[in-house]
Amino acid sequence: MRFFGKTNIDFMGQRKIWYTVSASVILLGMVSLAIKGFDYGIDFLGGTELIVRFQEPVTIGDLRAAMDKIGFGKAEIKSFGSPRDILIQTVEQGEGSTIAERIRGGLTERFPQNQFSVLREDKIGPKVGTELRRNAVYAVMASLIAIGIYVGFRFKFIYGVGAVVALFHDVLVTLGLVSICDGMLNLELNQSMVAAFLTLVGLSMNDTVVIFDRIRENQKIFRNMPLQELMNKSLNETLSRTIITSGTVFVVLIVLLMFGGEVNRGFAFALTIGITTGTYSSIYIASAMALEWSLRGKAQAKLID
Repeated sequence: MRFFGKTNIDFMGQRKIWYTVSASVILLGMVSLAIKGFDYGIDFLGGTELIVRFQEPVTIGDLRAAMDKIGFGKAEIKSFGSPRDILIQTVEQGEGSTIAERIRGGLTERFPQNQFSVLREDKIGPKVGTELRRNAVYAVMASLIAIGIYVGFRFKFIYGVGAVVALFHDVLVTLGLVSICDGMLNLELNQSMVAAFLTLVGLSMNDTVVIFDRIRENQKIFRNMPLQELMNKSLNETLSRTIITSGTVFVVLIVLLMFGGEVNRGFAFALTIGITTGTYSSIYIASAMALEWSLRGKAQAKLID
């Protein structure tokens, strides 16, 4: 099935415009990261997290008052799918289950007629949080390097370089937009979002490999065709497949972002941005870099002659 009919879009002729767009988005994201940083979850900061379910709905204001009274005024309180389910996170550290016990005691005192049950209780120490942050960075970097080596062996070296640069581009754009949109959407950088980054790396590479495969096939068929024209032909031939594949994932992610609740919001947002920029970077970063390298090589060869 072809989503589009036969197209003849000059993708490579517009690549320098999109270089500027990418550089601008990344720059804005880096400025936001430098000024705001990330809103880390307790996975990476350490602390205590409780999910409690009340018999009757409660307001965030009443819960905030209860937490203030027991000394946890900076705790993060969110509804968790319904007004009866509440997520409470605090970065305060304590021995054993002391923090959780104080929270349960404060809620019992504040809402004596509204019983509640604890659905989940997690406690992470600061050393564990630091280790998890470090391992998350290692995991993303290792995946980028491994994919670059794979593409370099399967295709030409410059294609591997282009693929890795495109993946770095996707990660940087997504990180920047997470930082920019954090205040509006209440996003947290946690293990769930790291999983989204690793997933977007794989999805982005899937598109890139399909495009590179078509370019390699067409190089065997159209041996005398200029590389820029051949790349445009290959990109137009894979456009329908790219739109269908990425579009179906995008629709599911939008639904998850809208209806998946507070806990899934960070994962869905990061992956929604990632699938969009991953599709774009397969064309205007990975493929364009291979073209730039080839054109530069020809220009140098002419100078030597």
